Amino acid sequence: MTAIAEPLSRQAINAKSIALISTGAVSFGVFLSGFVIREPAPYELYMTGLIGVWALFGLRISRSILPLALLLVTFNIGGMFAMTQMETIGNTPLYLAVSMFLAFTAIFIAAIIRSNPGLFRPIFLAWLAAAIPTASLGILGYFHAFPGAEIFTRYDRAAGAFQDPNVFGPFLALPGVYLLHRMLTESPAKMPLYAAPLLIIAGGIFLSFSRGAWGLFAFAAVLTVFLVFLQTTSGKLRLRIVVMTVLAVALLAVAVIVALQIPKIADLFSARAHLEQSYDTARLGRFARYTIGFQMALEHPLGIGPLVFGTIFGEDTHDIWLKALMDYGWLGFVSYLGLLVWTLAAGGRILLRNRPWQPYLQCAYVVLIGHIALGTVIDMDHWRHFYLLLGLIWAAIALERRYQAGLPQRSSPQKDA
Repeated sequence: MTAIAEPLSRQAINAKSIALISTGAVSFGVFLSGFVIREPAPYELYMTGLIGVWALFGLRISRSILPLALLLVTFNIGGMFAMTQMETIGNTPLYLAVSMFLAFTAIFIAAIIRSNPGLFRPIFLAWLAAAIPTASLGILGYFHAFPGAEIFTRYDRAAGAFQDPNVFGPFLALPGVYLLHRMLTESPAKMPLYAAPLLIIAGGIFLSFSRGAWGLFAFAAVLTVFLVFLQTTSGKLRLRIVVMTVLAVALLAVAVIVALQIPKIADLFSARAHLEQSYDTARLGRFARYTIGFQMALEHPLGIGPLVFGTIFGEDTHDIWLKALMDYGWLGFVSYLGLLVWTLAAGGRILLRNRPWQPYLQCAYVVLIGHIALGTVIDMDHWRHFYLLLGLIWAAIALERRYQAGLPQRSSPQKDA
């Protein structure tokens, strides 16, 4: 018995070690997504290696994730067709290579979580671990807290460890919503534990002065509160949610009023708070380019090639739908639209089902909806965290199919359906 038990014990230890290493490797990759000051960023280099290594040791794509994979690949094939319409190729192959890489990250995240649902929590914690320092850097940079801190700002707006405030703000939305969800559903004694990092993240979003990030976070937070309120049957918890919401709104209003007493913040807030900016409504501004671009799409069904639109008009599309038409053609546009509709339909259908992964699905889902709305006024084509959101939601979709089939929640790669 001892001779038999010893190898089994050794196998169990090895399995735990492998699980610990793989969890740490994935978490570190997600953590790196919060630091993109230069490109290629460490995230690209690290995740390329991680996906390659995982593929060598048994990464499998289940049937339930195939729609995600096929639509993302078809989207990128549209970009290859669009490239044939270009007179000068330039850096287009590299651009499309990045697009395909990001598609692979979504597929990868969905596949590994489908095999091990326990990865949901470390991935969210890693995202949170990246959000707190990058938000802190943005806040410190905005106030010039130390020499050279301006590297963490752009256009006098907090950008953290990102190149653009308009990406920095939306990146912080999921960790912020996750903390809010924990505050609503866990013991009141833990609220200070979540409130402090949430305050840092909210401060980073506010000082990014990204109207899209403001709207995204507000929408996702409201929808999160609504989902938690809708799902709970406890009158005590519902009362707590109502009280917390009223207090949060009041504290937010006070915080904004106090912040606006600083002239620098007040001036920029006043300028950014308008729904329309001069670059939106000018003769060839953002809105005018939308009309011109959609007319061009009718004349160029294969698209005009990645990034060509910006060389013609001096500004890129600033609209994910127009971006898809111009850079990926009608094939890319239909694939992208189909992917988002499928994701929202399949994810929405299981949003309120009581599963171990439900909190993670709800947080990712509401933030994805906000990003889709945000895509109408900004280009999200190469936003790393957007593809992570897709992967998280499709992981839950795949896990639900596995649950309905009565399969165990965790299996070896060889047994994946």
